[in-house]
Amino acid sequence: MTAPEPAAEGSATPEAATLAVAVDAMGGDRGPVEIVAGARQAQEELGVPVLVVGRPDEMGDTSELEVVPASEVIGMHEDPGQGVRRKKDASLVRAAEAVRDGRAAAMVSAGNTGAAMASALLRMGRLPGVARPAIATPLPVPGTTHTVLLDAGANPECTPEWLVQFAKMGSLFARERYDLDEPRVGLLSNGEEESKGTSLVKRTHALLSEGVGINFVGNVEARELLSDAADVVVTDGFTGNVALKALEGGMKFFVSSLLGVMTASEETKAAAKVLMPGLAPLLEEMDPDTTGGAMLLGVDGVCIISHGSSSARAVVNAVRVAHDLASRGLVGDLRRAVSA
Repeated sequence: MTAPEPAAEGSATPEAATLAVAVDAMGGDRGPVEIVAGARQAQEELGVPVLVVGRPDEMGDTSELEVVPASEVIGMHEDPGQGVRRKKDASLVRAAEAVRDGRAAAMVSAGNTGAAMASALLRMGRLPGVARPAIATPLPVPGTTHTVLLDAGANPECTPEWLVQFAKMGSLFARERYDLDEPRVGLLSNGEEESKGTSLVKRTHALLSEGVGINFVGNVEARELLSDAADVVVTDGFTGNVALKALEGGMKFFVSSLLGVMTASEETKAAAKVLMPGLAPLLEEMDPDTTGGAMLLGVDGVCIISHGSSSARAVVNAVRVAHDLASRGLVGDLRRAVSA
């Protein structure tokens, strides 16, 4: 485990540092026992108070964790909006309410992404001036800080003005999350030239080029998402989600093929023993469990959306990220930036 990143001077909120992180125990493909195990580990290792939300009789060993009972669950394939409105005692809804009511500093869920967004938006509320919240997903870049991709799925159709706001929020998120003084912001397109792209990309490029208080470096291509070309890459939610899933599929295929080659014969097994000490850190860095999850930017609270297949280790890292961003006062900084 890496140590928590130091809080930025002047932005930390002491109140947030003492509050719990609310974890949706019912979200995730591995079931509540795995999620609760991660929450328990986070509280023990990080010293962060964690409250778990869900059905107590399905959680397993909750140990010293505070439990918030919630009788309903919004399934992975349910309609997000209808689920949140209909199931008022759902674990996702109660977790968002814990943040709204000041009982927790942040929420974490590996459940239905749309329902997590809807719960955060309807219960925490939208920051004043924010047109649409956006999902900021960290992408691993070996040897340097992650690239923040947004929007990664919240808004399939966007306007240029929304993308400009995403760029501002993403820049601030990267600065706080990765201690970058002046994050480089790129616009996802099918070519580096400003003449390339859809009408949405071209109009957004024109607005960003006028100067909006961020370090805009122009267009970037999808092949540069896992490179050091930019610290933040902005796009609409449809394109961002397609790009994200294509990357996930490609990385899974590569790792599976690599492991298959390494075990194909006695010769490759012997070679693997030599290579694994060098490959292991790279594979660890590319593992989505190490990032903790994506953040929903633009709502009045910290909401971390973790991968559906999150392990206990992923929950620990999600709690770490959630508590760190709440302690840094990211939401307050976003409020001031958007209003300005």
